[in-house]
Amino acid sequence: MQLDVPTALGPGRLTVAAATDPAAVLWLGHGAGGGIDAVDLAVLAARLPDRGITVVRYEQPWRVAGKRVAARPAALDAAWLETAPRVREIAGDLPLVVGGRSAGARVACRTAAAVDAAAVVCLAFPLHPPGSPEKSRLTELLEPTVPVLVLQGGRDTFGTAADVVAAIGPRDGIRVVEVPGADHGMKVLAASELGAAGVRDLIADTVTGFVLGLSTRP
Repeated sequence: MQLDVPTALGPGRLTVAAATDPAAVLWLGHGAGGGIDAVDLAVLAARLPDRGITVVRYEQPWRVAGKRVAARPAALDAAWLETAPRVREIAGDLPLVVGGRSAGARVACRTAAAVDAAAVVCLAFPLHPPGSPEKSRLTELLEPTVPVLVLQGGRDTFGTAADVVAAIGPRDGIRVVEVPGADHGMKVLAASELGAAGVRDLIADTVTGFVLGLSTRP
């Protein structure tokens, strides 16, 4: 199901993969270089509804308009926040987990408190621009006060899983899971032991466990 949602920046679009008897809703945003058909976003939308999680993928207005350059962070946040009431209607009384890949993960972290998210899922969080570790975005990753899951490739030029672990230090509330051999797009080399299918399985299984496990946390 697709729903166009008006914002001050133009219409955005929600694509809903509904679970029959959902226990939670996962709202995901895309990155600056691609859309909702990215490997990680697509596998979550395909597999999680059968596991009791409704997945809602959001296309930012710039993407719906066919533009090739992403809007600035403040504009991304604004469109996301304007869309939140519609997503809340979909979620009802269910826990709402927010997240996304790359730039979408940054939006989710920055706005988690404003949308009263139960948790945050970060796929390929861009810890820093490639080759510029001094330009850290760590403060954004540390902003949520709810549980955070980070799925990060071992070859991600925006910051590997090891880089993220080192940056956050011994901090409760953030779980980092490495996707072995994966780059920023969650792609692995042909010789990778995990393989493309293994990457999809790891992403789907890890996010499922995290989201459904929220109700068991103290």
